[in-house]
Amino acid sequence: MSVAGWRVLAGLVSGALFGAGLIVSGMTQPSKVLGFLDVLGAWDPSLAFVMVGAIAVHALGLRSARRLGAPLASRAFSVAPPPRIDARLVVGSAIFGVGWGLSGYCPGPSIVALPAAGVGGLVFVASLFLGNALGSAPERLASLRQDRSSALQS
Repeated sequence: MSVAGWRVLAGLVSGALFGAGLIVSGMTQPSKVLGFLDVLGAWDPSLAFVMVGAIAVHALGLRSARRLGAPLASRAFSVAPPPRIDARLVVGSAIFGVGWGLSGYCPGPSIVALPAAGVGGLVFVASLFLGNALGSAPERLASLRQDRSSALQS
């Protein structure tokens, strides 16, 4: 199998495992998520165990990656630079948190739950994609203007 084939297979297996984990843990059930977020009422701490488990798996993966030195299907690990904390990040995070708290849906689990989510889930996912498009529109417009300006100067 080619390197590209291994990447696709790894992506499919990882995605399926992640989706199964979300379903088994209850992260795709808005009521479960809202119960976890209700710390002053009928708090359901079970998702804290999911988070602790995810942190443990990530820590093991990170440790293994450091020992490995390079990924199996690429030349180097891709590491994103730390984000700059600015107004856009803070406002976006607040909107994300409010949306999550009001609906009980988180973007990843909402897509996994889409087949059984009903109208509320469909509205949430549609709003998610619309918000993403609107949020990235200024960046895309600025990039297009810069590309046009560069092309005219050439």
